[in-house]
Amino acid sequence: MTTVTSAGQAISWSELEAAAPAITEVGRRLLYARGDGEAILATIRGDGLPRIHPVNVGLVDGRLYTFVIGSSAKRVDLERDGRYAIHTHQDPAAPSEVLLRGHARLVQDGPERDRAAADWPFTVDESYVLFELTIAAALLGDRPTANDWPPHYTAWPGRAD
Repeated sequence: MTTVTSAGQAISWSELEAAAPAITEVGRRLLYARGDGEAILATIRGDGLPRIHPVNVGLVDGRLYTFVIGSSAKRVDLERDGRYAIHTHQDPAAPSEVLLRGHARLVQDGPERDRAAADWPFTVDESYVLFELTIAAALLGDRPTANDWPPHYTAWPGRAD
């Protein structure tokens, strides 16, 4: 199990659920709002600039995962640097949002990968690489309707900007 240390080590989704249930409740709803888990992933290129990717994400056994194409730039970014940010898609009628930041952990072949692949929204073969997205910071911007402004922010741990 991943835990938070005084140095701010990242935690799993289930640990975030225990620490910040309001964030994960909205986060789960937004990740799965379109049926399959979806989000926008930001990685860091080799030159230090950000790179943005639409991705499928999934919550499996209390952990947040993404499969990426093995030849993709996002795989290279995550293996080289590991830092990421995820932003959920927004519902225009109730445009709350969840942002997660942390480090990607490469998952090797084995039972953990098999469990994640079992219910994935597309067929996963050996050309896909699995990463667990561990969480170092989370931010919920809650807006019950499009007319509610500004959003009410909830951050874990404390401040996530």
